[in-house]
Amino acid sequence: MIFPMNAPMFDLLVLSVTDKEDAYGYQLSQIIKKVSNTKDSTLYPVLKRLQEQGFLTVYDQSYQGRNRRYYQITEAGRQRYQMLSENWNLYRDAIDLIVRTGGINHE
Repeated sequence: MIFPMNAPMFDLLVLSVTDKEDAYGYQLSQIIKKVSNTKDSTLYPVLKRLQEQGFLTVYDQSYQGRNRRYYQITEAGRQRYQMLSENWNLYRDAIDLIVRTGGINHE
């Protein structure tokens, strides 16, 4: 995709996924790669920041003899996700209106 990813968009995507189910880092990176060509290494500072801000907690779980680090959304993370989601909907609707109408009000 040619549209850039910024910190709020990374937050929205990570919190959106973890709101549905706990997810491990590689899983998150593969989901985000569907809309962005960012590198895996870009995601881990985002996860760490969200954890430090209290929006995610982390736990390890064994999988095929190795530990996977899972990220779980917190209540504060759900509130942040809700706020970001509402802002995204407003932004998306405003962009769609301009794309559809050229932003011109035909009264």
